[in-house]
Amino acid sequence: MQTAISIRHLGKEYRIGADGVSGYRTLRETITDTARGSLRLASRMASSALGRRHNRANATASEFWALKDVSFDVKRGEMVGIIGRNGAGKSTLLKILSRITAPTTGKVTLHGQLSSLLEVGTGFHPELTGRENIFLNGAIMGMTRKEIQRRFKDIVAFAEIEQFIDTPVKRYSSGMYVRLAYAVAANMSPDILLIDEVLSVGDLAFQRKCMEHARRLRDRNATVMVVSHNMFAVKAMCDRAICLAHGQVEFDGEPEEAIERYDKCSRMDVLPWAQRVVGTDPEKCPIYATGLEILDESGEPRTIFTFGERIRLRIHLRARQSIPDPNLVLCFMRSDNVACCNYSTAVDGFALPSGEGDHVVEMLTPPLRLVAELYMIHVLVWDRSFQRLYTAQMGNTFHVKHDLFSTSFGVFHEPASWALA
Repeated sequence: MQTAISIRHLGKEYRIGADGVSGYRTLRETITDTARGSLRLASRMASSALGRRHNRANATASEFWALKDVSFDVKRGEMVGIIGRNGAGKSTLLKILSRITAPTTGKVTLHGQLSSLLEVGTGFHPELTGRENIFLNGAIMGMTRKEIQRRFKDIVAFAEIEQFIDTPVKRYSSGMYVRLAYAVAANMSPDILLIDEVLSVGDLAFQRKCMEHARRLRDRNATVMVVSHNMFAVKAMCDRAICLAHGQVEFDGEPEEAIERYDKCSRMDVLPWAQRVVGTDPEKCPIYATGLEILDESGEPRTIFTFGERIRLRIHLRARQSIPDPNLVLCFMRSDNVACCNYSTAVDGFALPSGEGDHVVEMLTPPLRLVAELYMIHVLVWDRSFQRLYTAQMGNTFHVKHDLFSTSFGVFHEPASWALA
């Protein structure tokens, strides 16, 4: 089978906080420096060699490799899912493939016309109408005006925004942006289509429509690469999945095994926002979680739940010292980083043991009314007044499924009482 994408020893380095080292400057920075006059310029020119070496050393210390030595091939007609935690390098990979950013090391070879849908509104001009943006995007993708005109009706029909096609896109909702952007990207009949998580903005019916269209592209021997936190979509759509961790390929193979590795690689790490408070190593916290089990109401392990079911969680804690009035908090985070609900032992009037040692705590949720999505459980231990944080860790993930209730309905759905007034 012919290769569509060939990636060899790909790496992308960013420099964090390295002033004047990276070589990239914005127009604003250039104008500001000029306005500050020659005094600052002279001061820069007078910097000693020692100072320059010091700056270079600091720059090296702040290197960050978003991707490092990534190599794999994708065949024509394959549908490949790219999964991994936030910061694993997924979006950076797609930006390099789309030629939005250049790699630091390595090589990418593409065979065929590429179309990409990387984020809401990419390539759209907010002041232009939907109609004008279709022609603009088509031209960017290398289409002639006649080709765009020939496909225009199909694009508008697919996006289902006929009545708004002559409205400036700055007035579009994020959902309308996605519908039009996907319609343009997909209906240009690309040989390679890259999709980065944006489908989570659309409603459930449109997501299904896009998945089906992606399958039709694959059936026409096009290559589709999807970055998603929605494991349902990866499992349902993809022939193969690649799990990235810390900018490197952790696993490349069957979607089910890739999803399992994705779940395992993120468990019990300290949450990035909490590292400044509690450190990066959970085992050095005064109290921390050593494990989290997700069970159904009867106590059987399960990670996929139907809307309205209850979840039993079993949390394994280890206290390295006596903790007065520890307050265990479990937070359900949606895949788009929305905090959906919290459960607290202090709020619910349950007293945890305060002595050191190992403890196992169980919590049974009420019937979950969360919309269909992927959720991650964050495990935190505060004091009773929520003033001191002892640990904050990433737990396991679970899915809620429902045929209708998606993120278009918000965070949850509870039935209301209706009557004619």
